Amino acid sequence: MRTTLDRLRHTLLFEAIGILIVLPLGSYAFSLAPSHMGVIGIVSAVIAAVWNYLYNLGFDHALRRWRGSLRKGVTMRIFHALLFEAGLLSILQPLAMLYLGTDALAAFSLVASLAVFYVCYAFVYNWAYDRLFPLPAAAATAPSAMPQRH
Repeated sequence: MRTTLDRLRHTLLFEAIGILIVLPLGSYAFSLAPSHMGVIGIVSAVIAAVWNYLYNLGFDHALRRWRGSLRKGVTMRIFHALLFEAGLLSILQPLAMLYLGTDALAAFSLVASLAVFYVCYAFVYNWAYDRLFPLPAAAATAPSAMPQRH
């Protein structure tokens, strides 16, 4: 298991690097001023972090009630990830519409693009992070008493 400080470093680096990538690419791809893309990127990151906590808490309670266990196989993990993204898109789309004063399709295009970017980015980031900051050998091989989380 990683320490609390390591998890904090992981989260802060993830968000900071993500915003540094999203700001110029999003500004260019959607012809938005960097200030607008910055607001969208930062607000989206904060909402995603809060949603992540609330969603996983609710999902775990529902899973425990439904199945009596928190274990997730491949199918459940795919369902978990897709439901997370659908919920996040439903939160961010109306906010993007209001902030940018645009229609539903344009807002959906923006937030769906962010979602696709962050799914790919999370894969690469987590792989790189695990290589740059590997778990100590004992922690990597020791079985965990706690169920693994997504």
